[in-house]
Amino acid sequence: MRLTRHNGRSGKNGAYNPKHNDRRFDLENSEHIDAERAKRNIYWDCYRGITTSDNRNADAEQDFSFEKVEQMYYTAQYGDFIFFQNERNIKNRHPERNRTVEDLLKNKKTCPEETIYQIGTVEESVSPEILLQIANDFFGEMESRFGTHVHILNWALHLDEGTPHIQERHVFDCENQYGELCPQQEKALEELGIPLPNPTKPKGRHNNRKQTFDAMCRELLFEICERYGLHLDREPIYGGKAYLEKNDYIIEKQKQVIAEKEQALSEITMKLEDAESLVEEIADTAYEKACEVIVETVFAETQKQDLETVANYQKWITEESTVPADKKSAISKSLDALQNKMKKTADKLLNKVLTALKLPTVKEKNKAVVKEKAKESLLAKLQRNKELVKKDGDSDKKIKQKNMER
Repeated sequence: MRLTRHNGRSGKNGAYNPKHNDRRFDLENSEHIDAERAKRNIYWDCYRGITTSDNRNADAEQDFSFEKVEQMYYTAQYGDFIFFQNERNIKNRHPERNRTVEDLLKNKKTCPEETIYQIGTVEESVSPEILLQIANDFFGEMESRFGTHVHILNWALHLDEGTPHIQERHVFDCENQYGELCPQQEKALEELGIPLPNPTKPKGRHNNRKQTFDAMCRELLFEICERYGLHLDREPIYGGKAYLEKNDYIIEKQKQVIAEKEQALSEITMKLEDAESLVEEIADTAYEKACEVIVETVFAETQKQDLETVANYQKWITEESTVPADKKSAISKSLDALQNKMKKTADKLLNKVLTALKLPTVKEKNKAVVKEKAKESLLAKLQRNKELVKKDGDSDKKIKQKNMER
């Protein structure tokens, strides 16, 4: 198995919102989250400690969201910095530079950093209990080694998705030149004594203390995992399914679903284009079968009514009429003969009518009507299916985009 520790701050829509982590949204609208299993998630924040879904329901007045917790923390810790920096801006005639706590939380340089911890993949992973113990040990070591300048704000153990994982958020801070505490990552790491990866080269995007810090955290995680008897692959893999983290797995699955629906849409479009030839193929058979069924049904019902009429007349002659007895017998025999003849001639008449309906001129005229009606029905149904597939596909793309921006 592999260990995943992945950091991020923002996406296309700006800084990550912690409400995703503490599930402060309608779970029923999230395809990749099991709302029932979400009840087993475990949450922690720097003010209340451990909470669960039951805690939220039992003490609603003290049920602060992760978003609210971060606002409270930033206000308490960095409120002075905001106040005095705004005063300096006004004094220097640059009030447009003034900021609020909310601005700090939304700025990708000063907002909390989010880290995902996962061991294994959806096919094979450690138990939630082991993952939680490892994470607790790691967070304890983080506090012991870096707690003067790195502060964990909240984390959540998610058991409602494909693989158990933890999403944790923290902030780096230190005092500025005015002695005010404020969020600043690189300066905080410098004060912690974290060196550059290559001290002989200038600091930059590819040579900064955060790289060293992440490498130290990764090594510490491996050491803790080994204490629990886990010997994980250490060589990192960049890209590929073997190293998929939570959001990557979600996006990969959504790509598959979208591809399948796009294929279905392509097939439906092809059927729309081929509808004319398809109708031509089925119209001939449909007409033949329709003629047989309709003619047989009509003749059966007509003959039944005719035979009933003759039988009723025969009954009246023999039972109720004043016709002499000897003539009643003769008439009854004649009516029996008539019924037998009607039954025998039915097949001949049926064949004559079918033959007439299948005459080329008659058949083509009637087939044209069948084709027109069939085509209208077929095209309408195919168009409806196309619209449904396209609608589902657009919805999946929106979900995929949203997760990519997380």
